[in-house]
Amino acid sequence: MANVLLSEAEKTFILHGIQKDYRNDGRTNRDYRPMELETDIVVHAMGSARLRLANTDILVAVKADIDAPSIDRPNEGKIEFFVDCSANATPDFEGRGGEELATEISNTLAKAYLSRQVFDLRPLCILAKHQCWKLYVDILILECGGNLFDAVSLAVKAALFNTKLPRVSSAELDGGSLDIMLSDDPYDCERLNIRRAPLLVTVCKIGDHCVVDPSAEEEECSAISVVIGVSYRNDDQGSVTSIRTSGEGSFHADTLNRSIELGVSAGAFLHKTLMAVLGTDEERNAKPLGEKDIFGFMK
Repeated sequence: MANVLLSEAEKTFILHGIQKDYRNDGRTNRDYRPMELETDIVVHAMGSARLRLANTDILVAVKADIDAPSIDRPNEGKIEFFVDCSANATPDFEGRGGEELATEISNTLAKAYLSRQVFDLRPLCILAKHQCWKLYVDILILECGGNLFDAVSLAVKAALFNTKLPRVSSAELDGGSLDIMLSDDPYDCERLNIRRAPLLVTVCKIGDHCVVDPSAEEEECSAISVVIGVSYRNDDQGSVTSIRTSGEGSFHADTLNRSIELGVSAGAFLHKTLMAVLGTDEERNAKPLGEKDIFGFMK
């Protein structure tokens, strides 16, 4: 994460506010900062989204190519995550400074999306054992203002919601070679089911208390944090898909359990709000292609 220089007096001020459940920007320990989400903004991508969470700015583009299925998953497609930490986001990303963080974010996303219960790759299969769609999710961190994992996961889910794949009109084997025909009608496309796609929720321990959506200044005051991957069903009941801790401190077992409960409950509200602003599948399919959406939420 980007390093922020704080004096001991500033750290004490932040700590005392969190102890009173009143952070320096007026939020409680369970509140997220205002967000703005824009979809369908990268012309040559299958789907795209840009999310701004306070000073954190994330751009995601989804591209697709036809590939061979994995041997151990012959009836499924593929998905890969690539993260680029722009040097303009913070001086800490210059040179090789952002590579370690980029790897952490991409690995955390891959682990959170691993189960077919949260993101089913079977609809991406064109012909079992032969051809499938492979999704490349490119993530660019334009500005770093704290809480990158949460912001990235929100932008990724919105970009996948926006993704449009050409419909395969036929796929058959002819003399040992595979013949695939894709529809060239821009309105004849298939969409992804992302309702259970996971979100990442970061919970930071600052002093004896835990907070969600930490700012860059609050991250500097935290000795340890946990990033929880959570998938939500239609009833908004969350199931944990991954847990990642970072920092030099440690969690007591009870504190870790409370942090996970806080992350799951805070993420449920986040998931419900995100799905509400993205709209239903019917609304998504009825909207003309190329029309951009800009949403402000969590205000």
